[in-house]
Amino acid sequence: MINFAARRLYSTTATVSASVVGFKWPLTVKQIKNIGSNNTASAEQLTTNDASSSSSSSAGSKVGDIVTVKGWIKNMRHQKQFSFAELTDGSCVQGLQVIGTPQHFAETTNGCCVSVTGKLTQSPGKNQSLEIQLFDEQQSSGDNTTSGVKVLGKCDDSEYPLQPKQHSFEFLRDIAHLRSRSNTIGAMIRVRNESTSLIHTYFQDRQFQHVHTPLITASDCEGGGEQFAISTPVNHPNNNKENNKATTTPAVNHFFGEPAYLTVSGQLEAEIFASSHSRVYTFGPSFRAEKSNTTRHLSEFWMVEPEMSFINMQDNLDIAEDFLKYTIQHLMTNCKDDMEFFNKLEKTLTNRFVRLPYTEAIDILTKQTSTKFANPIKWGEDLSREHEKYLTSHFGDIPVFVINWPKDIKPFYMRENDDGQTVANMDLLVPEVGELIGGSIREERYDHLVKRLNKLDMDQDVYGWYMDLRKYGSAPHGGFGLGFERFLQYVTGLQNIRDVIPIPRHQNYCKF
Repeated sequence: MINFAARRLYSTTATVSASVVGFKWPLTVKQIKNIGSNNTASAEQLTTNDASSSSSSSAGSKVGDIVTVKGWIKNMRHQKQFSFAELTDGSCVQGLQVIGTPQHFAETTNGCCVSVTGKLTQSPGKNQSLEIQLFDEQQSSGDNTTSGVKVLGKCDDSEYPLQPKQHSFEFLRDIAHLRSRSNTIGAMIRVRNESTSLIHTYFQDRQFQHVHTPLITASDCEGGGEQFAISTPVNHPNNNKENNKATTTPAVNHFFGEPAYLTVSGQLEAEIFASSHSRVYTFGPSFRAEKSNTTRHLSEFWMVEPEMSFINMQDNLDIAEDFLKYTIQHLMTNCKDDMEFFNKLEKTLTNRFVRLPYTEAIDILTKQTSTKFANPIKWGEDLSREHEKYLTSHFGDIPVFVINWPKDIKPFYMRENDDGQTVANMDLLVPEVGELIGGSIREERYDHLVKRLNKLDMDQDVYGWYMDLRKYGSAPHGGFGLGFERFLQYVTGLQNIRDVIPIPRHQNYCKF
């Protein structure tokens, strides 16, 4: 065992803190609003997330104090004697009102970056409890801070795309580098951040180890062949006598000595660590070369993939349901101002998810007479979007686990059930979005895995390492994958998956 103490990775006597170097975090708009309902604000109510309150410029701040806030002007309106500016910094959905004279804002425009110093006061306006008032004359606080507005970065208002009006999602997608300043995408960024934090908290509190699986892989987890191949171009100059110009012919060069791809899932590699650390999870990007121009598909997206030893199918279902409910419940509390979709989520929190065998799902779909499907279905076929929507509607918009699917339409690694026809797997369907989670118990039996690979004519040399896990102390195990962007679609109600990722990647689009 490594003796970390002996190595003295850091000295306890030389700990560097913000207070030592003198750095002070600037106040955020959210911090100010958090004390808006109290007439007297304590230092604890206006503190940053730094452990040392002395390192915070907000320590001791209260109504009546002179404070400095930095951010961007979202909107401005002018009257004869007064001007009003909405200042945002991304910390919360609603901006902070700053009031001064037209002279204070003589150089400001919508979109410009500013530093504002003024008096924190109670606001008589609606939907806001505090505001910053600038002095009619220059005054100084006890620390010699002068009231006013300092422009840190100019913005040409005549060219600025985000004028104070409603913008369509299509327009915002065209300016993805600026759209995080809009209300909706700004709220999405905060919800995405909070969701990420909650996901890590859920697994860490339950003794999972967070592992980093490779983004470059030699295998195909899903077996669908929709991978991005990685190669380096080898240029072969050819003399083009016709126009006397040099041309190049691209050729494939296997940089790694063998074909390599961007990962479609970290599951197979996560199984490595589940076979040594029992409970692990990975949370990272995945890539699929799907030519699906839909509201539910991306070429680059994020997956949450826990992998657990010593669980059965019932355990896997229970954990997936508990995980989803935990994350949604805490989002409803922590991001209340950013989310307006709570009513539909109540059914998710208050009802036990339906557990529906695939065979029964097919019976429901084939025997119903109320809906005519564009694509009729029979046993042994995958569900389409219309089938998923019907099933969730059939059960009153409660999420539905469809379990025990035909093995011939599922990946090789899923454990075969005793009937020899189905596998121990689950797909979680939710209203509006469709499939949100996919998971299974993995095939831990070496002979069954060999048989399955042979039937699918898959190269056993490529998966030799995976088969070794079944030879050396194989354990029953399973897990699931949650599409993070689809989860965000579900909790925010945003209809297009391209609006729940900061910078989308999809067919024919790879800007920035």
